[in-house]
Amino acid sequence: MATLAKTDSAEPTFDHWSEGVPNEDAIAHIPGEAGWPVVGNTFKQLADPHAFTQRMIETYGKVYKTYAFGGWNVALIGADANELVLFNKEKIFSSEQGWGPVLDQLFPRGLMLMDFDHHRIDRRALSIAFKPGPMRHYAGALNSGISREVANWEGRMEFYPAIKKLTLDLAADSFIGIPWGPEAEKINTAFVDMVQASVAPVRTPLPFTKMKRGVDGRKYLVDYFTAETHKRREQGGGQDMFSQFATATREDGSLLPVDEVVDHMNFLMMAAHDTITSSATSLVYHLATNPQWQEKLREEIFAVTGGPDGSGAPRALDYGDIGKLELTDMAFKESLRMVPPVPSMPRRALKEFEFGGYKIPAGQMVGINIHWTHFSEEYWDNPQSFDPMRFTPDLVKARHKYAWVPFGGGAHMCLGLHFAYMQIKVLMVQLLQRYRIEVSEGYAPEWQAWPIPQPKDGLKVEFKKI
Repeated sequence: MATLAKTDSAEPTFDHWSEGVPNEDAIAHIPGEAGWPVVGNTFKQLADPHAFTQRMIETYGKVYKTYAFGGWNVALIGADANELVLFNKEKIFSSEQGWGPVLDQLFPRGLMLMDFDHHRIDRRALSIAFKPGPMRHYAGALNSGISREVANWEGRMEFYPAIKKLTLDLAADSFIGIPWGPEAEKINTAFVDMVQASVAPVRTPLPFTKMKRGVDGRKYLVDYFTAETHKRREQGGGQDMFSQFATATREDGSLLPVDEVVDHMNFLMMAAHDTITSSATSLVYHLATNPQWQEKLREEIFAVTGGPDGSGAPRALDYGDIGKLELTDMAFKESLRMVPPVPSMPRRALKEFEFGGYKIPAGQMVGINIHWTHFSEEYWDNPQSFDPMRFTPDLVKARHKYAWVPFGGGAHMCLGLHFAYMQIKVLMVQLLQRYRIEVSEGYAPEWQAWPIPQPKDGLKVEFKKI
């Protein structure tokens, strides 16, 4: 076992995720399987991760081991496991060491790759970007940007690529504060390349590989954001998210180092655009296939906004009215239950711990499965059906707090979750005042389950003008 290092908070960690890896004997008592020689269960998991998880739980129980992606992982399944790992009361689990092997070449030092005091200090500094003043500014930018694009969506289309482009363009506007155009297009391309590289099977940036494109995209953005950080500081900042980050200060009043601002911005863009794209797509699909709920949301939106104006143009969603869209909120939560944008989360155990009757050694990679918990009959009645009424206050209060965790939990709860709710609500306001969303009868697209869910056919919908 490698020697443990100490962080500034005296919490234990390993210098690197390749150090201190327990040998196979240390987890011999945990049931599971190694799979095929060399590759283990990698391809089985990639082919159908949800079916693989279900089979493993039925065979071995809610604590099992599997060899995949070059190492052993111990799965901890269920709401109690989610609470143990995400709440992390005893500071057993490292998010940095869990995500590091996947994201470190592309998104080092993002909030998700920080632990304990360092994470807490930077999170507090960055939270300034989500205060009411900046959020009010983002709401205006979202209303105008979404309205401009959605106005052209009448007819049949593939929704996923359309909302992905819109989300990236909105990020350039709200996050970075630059107009749509060639510069924003270059930035968007770099982010797409980085996200695709994060799950590329070839982890070395060899010529013509996804990883090489991702590493090149990171270099472009590091150069861009470094120059822009200096510029924003000289200009005194602005209301966009990047300007807020560039001028954010820590508890002692010091500015964040420039390279850390750059890494935080890179990570935030990655974390935001693909997850919002996925969750917007799943909500549109569920509203199209549950027209009664689509109509309920439309009625609520008309009541809150007043409906289209005298010329027939949709009214914008006022920042102060966001909280009034209660049914829209519940429908979004139910859609996130059915298609969580991050279906599973890795961590690394920094200390030995016990769960489900098994001792798991320090240094072991572990993971929770959000998707499985969201569909477990232990916590949900008829989990395969779309029912936003699951999220009435009384039912939420009665349910296990960690049975629904699409935004994670504990100290690493998604920093931008309120921005995500706001963007989705503005999108629904603009869509449902203009169109009825329809799909072909019996339409049930196949979804790519991992790393971030998306419909394989792009989601074929029709927007019919009201």
